Amino acid sequence: MSDIRLSANGAAAMPARAYHLAHEPHPPNGTALGFWLYLMSDCLIFAALFATFGVLGRSYAAGPTGAQLFDLTLVAINTAFLLLSSITFGFAMLRKQQKDVRGTLVWLGITGVLGLCFLGLEIYEFAHLIGQGATPQRSAFLSAFFALVGTHGLHVMFGVIWLVVLMVQISKHGLIPENNRRLMCLSMFWHFLDVVWIGVFTFVYLMGVL
Repeated sequence: MSDIRLSANGAAAMPARAYHLAHEPHPPNGTALGFWLYLMSDCLIFAALFATFGVLGRSYAAGPTGAQLFDLTLVAINTAFLLLSSITFGFAMLRKQQKDVRGTLVWLGITGVLGLCFLGLEIYEFAHLIGQGATPQRSAFLSAFFALVGTHGLHVMFGVIWLVVLMVQISKHGLIPENNRRLMCLSMFWHFLDVVWIGVFTFVYLMGVL
């Protein structure tokens, strides 16, 4: 006898079990592949911003130059904050490998604090520049500078928000496979921001004062 039954209105209806797969159709490495594709798209965004700064970085419009505006000491301290946050994230991943929930949360918390320190100094730098009249409208150089550095700062801000949400999830559910997968994705994202910032520090700040 067929498994197909007639519904009340006479139409053929599939049995309930036909709508459910016997196993979860999620590929083992599907999330990692998808996230790598996202990071590649982010690379294109930053590549376009770096190219824009490369073209407009000397268009001062008789306004201030990078050598007149940039405080390399402040930027170096900010760079140290971000590089240290990448190291502490690595320690969190080591704790995760050992199934140490408390240790993972502690190191993630330290990473978040360092990320907030980075954002705080960057906001201070932007406010100081704007206070000197070096606004994005002042010249093409400053427009490209604020676009590139500001976009990176937004990424760090969203990374910190993601980190806080993930800490809440880990504290509630522990190091379950889903949280481990999310930690892996956030780790890739955080280290990616580190690499981009090294490019910003070199290409924008160091070359800007030469």
